Amino acid sequence: MRLRQTRSSDDQTGAGMTGRVRVDRRTKTLTKRLAEGDVAVIDHRDIDRVSAEALVACRPMAVLNAAESTSGRYPNLGPQILLDAGIPLVDHLGPELMTLKEGSQVRIEGGRVLVGGRVVAEGVLQDATTVQTAMDEAREGLSDQLEAFAANTLAYMVQERELLLDGIGVPKVSTPIEGRGVLIVVRGYHYKEDLAMLRSWIRESKPVLIGVDGGADAILEAGWTPDLIVGDMDSVSDRALTCGAEIVVHAYRDGRAPGQARVERLGAQHVVFPATGTSEDVAMLLADDMGADIIVAIGTHATLIEFLDKGRNGMASTFLTRLRVGGKLVDAKGVSRLYRPSISNWQLVLLVLAGLAALLVALAVTPAGQAATEITLARWDDFVSWVTNLFQGG
Repeated sequence: MRLRQTRSSDDQTGAGMTGRVRVDRRTKTLTKRLAEGDVAVIDHRDIDRVSAEALVACRPMAVLNAAESTSGRYPNLGPQILLDAGIPLVDHLGPELMTLKEGSQVRIEGGRVLVGGRVVAEGVLQDATTVQTAMDEAREGLSDQLEAFAANTLAYMVQERELLLDGIGVPKVSTPIEGRGVLIVVRGYHYKEDLAMLRSWIRESKPVLIGVDGGADAILEAGWTPDLIVGDMDSVSDRALTCGAEIVVHAYRDGRAPGQARVERLGAQHVVFPATGTSEDVAMLLADDMGADIIVAIGTHATLIEFLDKGRNGMASTFLTRLRVGGKLVDAKGVSRLYRPSISNWQLVLLVLAGLAALLVALAVTPAGQAATEITLARWDDFVSWVTNLFQGG
């Protein structure tokens, strides 16, 4: 069955639809194999904007969520994005939903999920009213999240004070960064549009290209090769890891690095960076410590809602890292607004040639131009004859 961008009210309220399920507890892992018309089965509390947009891009028939799509912790945008795309969302289906076999056929009738005519899970079919109600309730609870953010920030500051203040623990990399611009690409908000906006700046400034996990694939898809790949290696492709980029594996503070085994299996050279924060924070700290002149960020988190999308544990590190790198950090949209591409030499040559061509065309179609052309050609013939006679006489 193919997904339509708009659905009838019968489709949304229980006339039923049947499709093949794709099951994964991690939404970003699921979207790598989710095909158009499949039924996405996830266990994702508080569906964030990036995850919702990734699901929409796959064009599934419906999304079944074992968890609460909006728990009330904060006003997350994911459910509304799915509904705006015409994708039915059923949540609160419970952990038994995740026992569905990959590729099995299910029927969805309202909030019920059936296999072979038997109800295996029952939840809530979300619509515009239920999503709006949940969002309103979540906004009322933002004060609690701000208190949690303050406490988490203080704890992170104490835990990582040596890294934040003195750069202790930042590994050395061989990629030359000092005095250069750095572009950090995260597969986050509007990363494709921002990369397209910065094409001229990238071509002329030649910054160090750092891909954060799947951001490395975004750089490759845009036609460049990353200089560095930073992350826990859970959402980057083998193609990116073997493209020749220098690899920095993000590890836990105790030294455990789950992504290291994968990199070693591919035979890629790498260094390990133990840190409590997120991988995008690690990339910024690395660029700053290695002497980057300017750090341009694509797809990273900047607003309170975006911090909350990362989860409470990631909020403080992102906030404090931005304070640490200070005036070096520039959002991609800021660069695109301030940067004006210069005219290269070959563009000037083309402009001159175009002007000469236009002049010759004008001379060829006007009486005065034709007369001048005839005189010029006659004088040129005389010049050629004179040169010929001179050499023959010599």
